[in-house]
Amino acid sequence: VGFFQKIFGGFSWTKLISAAILLVVCGVLIKLILKATDRMLGRSRLDKAVHPFIRTIVKLVLLFTAIMLIAGTLGVDTSSLLALLSVAGLEVRVAVALALQNVLSNMASAVILLTTKPFQIGHFIEMGSVSGTVVKIGAICTDILTLNNQLVHVPNSEITGSTVTNYTASDKRRLEYRITASYDAPVEDVKAALLRAAEHPLRMQEMQPIARVNGYGESAIEYVLFLWIRPKDYMDVYYDVLENVKREFDAAGIEMTYPHINVHHIS
Repeated sequence: VGFFQKIFGGFSWTKLISAAILLVVCGVLIKLILKATDRMLGRSRLDKAVHPFIRTIVKLVLLFTAIMLIAGTLGVDTSSLLALLSVAGLEVRVAVALALQNVLSNMASAVILLTTKPFQIGHFIEMGSVSGTVVKIGAICTDILTLNNQLVHVPNSEITGSTVTNYTASDKRRLEYRITASYDAPVEDVKAALLRAAEHPLRMQEMQPIARVNGYGESAIEYVLFLWIRPKDYMDVYYDVLENVKREFDAAGIEMTYPHINVHHIS
């Protein structure tokens, strides 16, 4: 009892009313300061990816300051509050320490991402089983919008500790197709059909497509087709060319084989 009296011993209705007024004032000031911060960030030359991180840090500092001011107005002994938390038990302290460790790790990773810039907002990346467009780099996590329009929140520490493939960093991207055709089809005819299929208006015209034999299977020859595109045209070109291959093969009488077994009956 004496411990709690030490913390809240100076409590009174006057202090409570003063703390309530201070709470309202702090809330208004925090909103005004955050709006001012947003305006300053909007006018600055800093990368837009840094804006959410800075805003979060400013907000945390303001909230901590407000809590300390209100606690002081209520007459709360903050040093005694820390002592109260210390008697909550080892398990609670370990849990809090681990939580803070994860938060600090993610915040440190955010700084790494914003300084090294392995990707930026608007880039299409792939990390493990997640792939999509980066829409936000926050202080704790990075938001990725998948092709299925699902928003995935990935902790920053996981990103810095993983291999990230950035498909937008370069101004060109190579498409690769592996197509099988019958052994009966002349190689030059198949290559010519593949090159005709690669003639797409969004293809990079300055870089010619390539069609070559890539291997010999049990029932078909495997061919490979390469062509270059701009990253933003990936979806359109990839599927259009894939459909073109079937049309060109049909027009040239080229069979797209599949695994089969020939059975010879001897009577």
